[in-house]
Amino acid sequence: MQGDQTGDVTLLSLAKDYIKEKYAKPGNVFLCLVHRLDRPASGEIVFARTSKAASRLMKQFQQRQTRKIYLCLTEGELPLNGSWKDCIERREATSYIANGEPNASLSFKRLNFQNGISLAEVELHTGKHHQIRVQFASRGFPLIGDFRYGSKRKFPNRAIALHARELRIEHPTTKEILTFSCEPDSAWRDFV
Repeated sequence: MQGDQTGDVTLLSLAKDYIKEKYAKPGNVFLCLVHRLDRPASGEIVFARTSKAASRLMKQFQQRQTRKIYLCLTEGELPLNGSWKDCIERREATSYIANGEPNASLSFKRLNFQNGISLAEVELHTGKHHQIRVQFASRGFPLIGDFRYGSKRKFPNRAIALHARELRIEHPTTKEILTFSCEPDSAWRDFV
């Protein structure tokens, strides 16, 4: 999404190049990454083309006025559905469940189970660092490919089986409710 120590080309720089070319923009292009995903995840993200739009969209995320739906593949047989609230704390690049007042909330429903793998749809109510990854792994259901949090199985392309499937936001100027959706790529078919 954004630059890091790897020096890999970022989605933000690719999107800026696209805007510059499409709209024949001279000079630097403003583009703000409003909603991001972990590097090994896939799916929907949000960019803003003006600072005012960025501010309004970020406020929606901070005030939990958006709806975020994810798909994940986990090791083990998940319950048919559930809601989890935990206290998540972060230590550098890793997060963990801690004792304390819950600050992370999600709900899920299992869509399929076969060959020791569950496919789940997750609605994220908060947005803590590595939240879905940590909450599932802490209950014995690590996401496929997520070796940081205990997975024993590989997922293609050094990715993890976490996909931002649907995002609902309010347009920052027209106030229209917008829903964006994107299905996972073909790598998921081998697991479900």
